[in-house]
Amino acid sequence: MKAYWRIKGPLLFVLPALFIGLAVLSCCSRTDEWGRYSPQEAGRLVIEELLSRTEFMMLLYQEQGANLESGSEQEQGANLESGSEQKQEAESESGSEQEPGINENSLVFGIHYAEACAGFGAVRLADALKDSALLERLAQRYAVERTDTIPNSANHVDVNVYGILPLELYRVGTGEAFREQGLRYVDGQWEDPLPGGMTRQVRFWIDDIWMIASLQIQAYRVTGEAEYLERTARVAAAYLDKLQQPNGLFYHGTDGPFFWGRGNGWVASGLAELLTELPQSDPHYSAILEGYSRMMKALLRHQGEDGLWGQLIDHPESFRETSGSAMFGYAMQVGVNRGLLPRRLYGRAVERAWKGLGKYLNEDGTLREVCVGTGQSTDINHYLTRPRVAGDLHGQAPLLWFAYSLIAP
Repeated sequence: MKAYWRIKGPLLFVLPALFIGLAVLSCCSRTDEWGRYSPQEAGRLVIEELLSRTEFMMLLYQEQGANLESGSEQEQGANLESGSEQKQEAESESGSEQEPGINENSLVFGIHYAEACAGFGAVRLADALKDSALLERLAQRYAVERTDTIPNSANHVDVNVYGILPLELYRVGTGEAFREQGLRYVDGQWEDPLPGGMTRQVRFWIDDIWMIASLQIQAYRVTGEAEYLERTARVAAAYLDKLQQPNGLFYHGTDGPFFWGRGNGWVASGLAELLTELPQSDPHYSAILEGYSRMMKALLRHQGEDGLWGQLIDHPESFRETSGSAMFGYAMQVGVNRGLLPRRLYGRAVERAWKGLGKYLNEDGTLREVCVGTGQSTDINHYLTRPRVAGDLHGQAPLLWFAYSLIAP
């Protein structure tokens, strides 16, 4: 016994210490990999925050570029129990030009695109997590019998894009009614198209690239009909040809000659989404891939040391803005997942972006430093002094997309 304790005894103290050390190293390794939150942890926090909301975010403004409050934002929502509208939001992220093909006095109203984009991201992520209970709760929140009672003008990219959400709910197996609801918005977008085959909802505003592409791509995923991809590629190629600047980025608009973060985020995300499905045989594939690649290279050059991008991409003195940063991280990770971008170079950028965003995610699932809705301006201070908020769905949504892209490549 004495010999046993002389040889083995120290191990009784060394082994527990070794196991504790390994556990600490493992924890540090996970923290080092993801930062403050893993994609699974962050995603669940943000989804729970979304499901805790008793109202939908709503959108209401008048076309002709004159929003009800001259581009200002108002508190808004739609009661989930009754489906009735209680408050309104008047907001544009684009500009002031009249849209081709839309009556100058048209009212645009419906569930806000940011709500649709957040719900879409939540459903995707819950499915990737294989969490059927979470999917059921999301299906209840956006049930057709509830959302169909909320008026939708279905005359504008900002409200037609709602269709991405029911189509995603259909894709994950929550009911045939979601398919019918979603396709109404898809096909309605191309009623009475313009000469040349483009939807009358085109405006040549940069956020359209996501609003149109994501909706039509969802229809392709559900139906397998190539027409949805073909017309999306035609629109995207036209927008790239008209709007992309020599440095690879996009001005906010003709009345906003600045490279605004979230505006460019809509472009980056829309192009990435399109390239996940567009075949190389499409006549516009090369132009779209080239435009996307140029944009990604430009974004890589302007990424901050903290992994994020500024409110104005090419102005390092501008505040760190989280919604655009999440969109850029998503667009890059999709490119890495699809083999469109070199993994070693862009993988590092994605990792830095995720870690940087984690520092701005509150324990209640709200993302801080999200720029409020922003119209165009020729005054740079309009962008540099915009208010920032926590929990705005403009930021919650792309954080969900980004988490999904890291979980389900």
